Amino acid sequence: MSDRSFFFAGGGTGGHIYPAIAVAERLIELDPGAKVRFLCSGREIDSRILGQSGFDYTPLPMTGFSFRPNRLADSFGSFVKSYRIARAAIAESENAVVIGIGGFASGPTCSAAHKLSVPIVVLNVDIIPGRANRIIARWADEIFVQFEDTRRHFAKSNAKISVVGCPLRQAFDDIKPANALKHLGLEKGKKILLITGASSGSANINDAICRLLQKLDRFADRWQIVHLAGLRHCDEIHSKYAAVKISHKVLTYYDDMPGLLAAAHLVVGRSGAVSVAEYAAAGAPSICLPYPYHKDRHQYLNAGKLVEAGAAVIVEDLPDPAERTERLWHELEGLMSDEKRLMEMAENCLEIANTQAAATIARSLLEDYKT
Repeated sequence: MSDRSFFFAGGGTGGHIYPAIAVAERLIELDPGAKVRFLCSGREIDSRILGQSGFDYTPLPMTGFSFRPNRLADSFGSFVKSYRIARAAIAESENAVVIGIGGFASGPTCSAAHKLSVPIVVLNVDIIPGRANRIIARWADEIFVQFEDTRRHFAKSNAKISVVGCPLRQAFDDIKPANALKHLGLEKGKKILLITGASSGSANINDAICRLLQKLDRFADRWQIVHLAGLRHCDEIHSKYAAVKISHKVLTYYDDMPGLLAAAHLVVGRSGAVSVAEYAAAGAPSICLPYPYHKDRHQYLNAGKLVEAGAAVIVEDLPDPAERTERLWHELEGLMSDEKRLMEMAENCLEIANTQAAATIARSLLEDYKT
């Protein structure tokens, strides 16, 4: 039996958690005796995802870090508490490796690993690294990235930079779209328009689609909608569909995203690093509305990779709801009326798909970090 322990440090969004789960799955597949534990954030999304994963996890009390005078003491206190929890967990484990996965919760664990001289690996799937990963990079032995463009952002780090792609869950190896169709009671003879705001939902995407429902009714004989509205928005969005003719399912969230994406003929969604990798792997043409409030606009760059491959189009999430909706309708109407183009976009997705990243990273962790 293996005595190796792997600590995944960080969280706060599905974009941080899902790639880490993908790597953890491969670690256990390759070394069934390996011990895996997540030291994550206290946000609900972490517990919801990890609670279904089968992996042990410990939410840390870390609340983010702020230099504002009225929050500095609380931030520092939460860091110290989290550091102590992480240090104790790592210290009592043999042959430990810590994998920073991004998000403010990664800081205390990676700091503890550095103090204990435990190997640190960083998993960075965004094209532009977040603040936490840029900080942790100074301690890292290796940094795994999705895009070649990311390498330059870690130029000051002494770590080895490995361009491997985005780790995807094992479910993407054997996608079963028929299961999603059956589970959701969808009509086999109609195409599927999937609306998704990622793990937390998107108020702007929800609003734009709801403004277009009457126009979408003209496609009722050929299309149906699956709308993942997010927990906070679901009841409101569901009410907006009350008088709609086009067949639809409005849900908070859906666990079998590989199957649903593969069943979809067109996706309207954000373009986080994991999302764009999943669209490609599932062969799902997409209209990407990049999240507009990141200073580095990394979701635009993520989506740009799909656009370059002919697998997606970008609609800017403009501040004015009417203008945003008008631009979205222009792309929606064109694509929903053009079956040939949708098929070409689906083929282009599969041309750039990469489902090997998780296995590549897991093998490296097992072979290169034997302590």
